[in-house]
Amino acid sequence: MRLQVKEKVGYALGDVASNFYWRVFDVFLFIFYTDVFGLAPAAVGTMMLVTRIIDAFSDPVMGALADRTQTRFGKFRPYLLWGILPLATAGVLTFTIPDFSEGGKLIWAYATYIFMMLAYTFINVPYGAMLGVITSDTQDRTSLSSFRFIGAFSSGTLVAYMTPKLVEYFGAGNEALGWQYTMGLYGVVAALLFVGTFSMCKERVVSHQSAPVSVRQDLTDLFHNKPWLVLFSLALIIMLTITIRGSVGTFYFKYYAEREDLIGTFSAVYLICLAIGAAITPILTRFFDKRRLLIILMSLVTALSFVFYFVPRESIALMFVIQGAIGLCLGPKSPLVFSMYADTADYAEWKTGRRATAMVFAAAAFSQKLGGAIAAATIGGVLSYMGYVANAVQSNTSNHGIVLLMTIIPGFFALVSVWFARFYSLDADQLAHVQSELNERKASEAF
Repeated sequence: MRLQVKEKVGYALGDVASNFYWRVFDVFLFIFYTDVFGLAPAAVGTMMLVTRIIDAFSDPVMGALADRTQTRFGKFRPYLLWGILPLATAGVLTFTIPDFSEGGKLIWAYATYIFMMLAYTFINVPYGAMLGVITSDTQDRTSLSSFRFIGAFSSGTLVAYMTPKLVEYFGAGNEALGWQYTMGLYGVVAALLFVGTFSMCKERVVSHQSAPVSVRQDLTDLFHNKPWLVLFSLALIIMLTITIRGSVGTFYFKYYAEREDLIGTFSAVYLICLAIGAAITPILTRFFDKRRLLIILMSLVTALSFVFYFVPRESIALMFVIQGAIGLCLGPKSPLVFSMYADTADYAEWKTGRRATAMVFAAAAFSQKLGGAIAAATIGGVLSYMGYVANAVQSNTSNHGIVLLMTIIPGFFALVSVWFARFYSLDADQLAHVQSELNERKASEAF
């Protein structure tokens, strides 16, 4: 039975909720820590690397826990309710600036950011795993994933555009207070959206393995799942491209282009293009194999990123055009990769007779967070090396570092991702064979 649009919208609401946090981290958190909180860029980069690595290791733990959860509401849906309060609380605390010494502030930043990412993991790993159990139809999964990321990029657009305005409105001159109230508002909205996802979605795909296995066996299965290993590496590298570009855009317009007033609009245009790219993904997959489509798109991202390096600082319109084109190319990446993760869960069950859907998605989240951690460390290292000074006119060297982070460096990582994508082996024919055999097994066990 094909999924109804209502359920696809319901599932998308969960990523709408998540992006009231993730997009704030992606676009504003680094510059918040340097320009509002008052930390040095190298310290911020190191903190983000350390805390995200700690958080990344929590993803497989969360996946193992979710896979072994049994309730009348399913394995994963209950976490959408259980995780609301921790997430909302962590969001406010992360953007609270205590009256501490510089060392005390850094400890506070470590503690609250770790709490924030653990709370995000607690609700987001089960949410991601739902993609693998709502439907077993591969085209429906691509469509469901597209709905999800249309929601993500749409809410991300709203967050990127509205956050500076809300901070200014709520703060009334007190930027620190404005951030607290803004994150409090986002917590309330996210809570309502997660309740909507819980209410509108249903878990249908049930594993037919006879008994649960150990976490060690789950991890062993993952590391023998070649298509998943390729996706793990691919997601990590692409996340370097996305995170570096997303975080540095604020620095690029504030210091290099000297148009701080356009930061929200620039981010919004980019996210709108990401949403359009996500929306057309199901159409593109009718004409291109998923692996081939990824190679084409990331090749275009590479070329456009290199071209961006040569854009003069006064050519604002051209910056918007190239950024929008990159967004259109990167938009399909998320729905493609996450639908492919669901396919690798099927592949693992077909190959081993065991299914660990949440572990597949948790370990996938691990790779993305690890990529984000490396990206943050890269940003902090380059800015520090190039002599960045917060809230001051930047030197030519510092501005050149910002330009490199916006263009050549993410373009290089996009190029590396093209090479990795070549090794993904789970094509449409093999996947059809896997699905057919799994359905036959389930039918035979029903009698």
